[in-house]
Amino acid sequence: MPEVYYGTGKRKTAIAKTWLKPGNGKVTINKRDIDDYFGRETAKMVVEQPMVLTDTHGSFDVTVSVAGGGISGQAAAIRHGITKALLTVNPEFRPILKKVGFITRDSRIKERKKYGQKGARANFQYSKR
Repeated sequence: MPEVYYGTGKRKTAIAKTWLKPGNGKVTINKRDIDDYFGRETAKMVVEQPMVLTDTHGSFDVTVSVAGGGISGQAAAIRHGITKALLTVNPEFRPILKKVGFITRDSRIKERKKYGQKGARANFQYSKR
């Protein structure tokens, strides 16, 4: 078994490279502590969800390098990365994580703006006369 487990997570435009190393549960994001990086409690909760579900909270040190997107997208990308890394630790976690939908990559991204239109779907104002 390898000493370090890796997983890449994605959400919207955020990409998170995640490493799990046996330890005491310290979460480091972009060389900063999780409390310094995320101000919101919900973002911290989202990041820790896969570890809590699999009862591995406190048994791995998590190191994350995340780029792109906003706070919510980055938190979900980190969650996806941790999930994929946990699957390399123990494939038996798959049914638990699959049931809550953490394995599936959320593929929803911003729709592109179309030419001849104001936005992705919004058109310029039309006047008959």
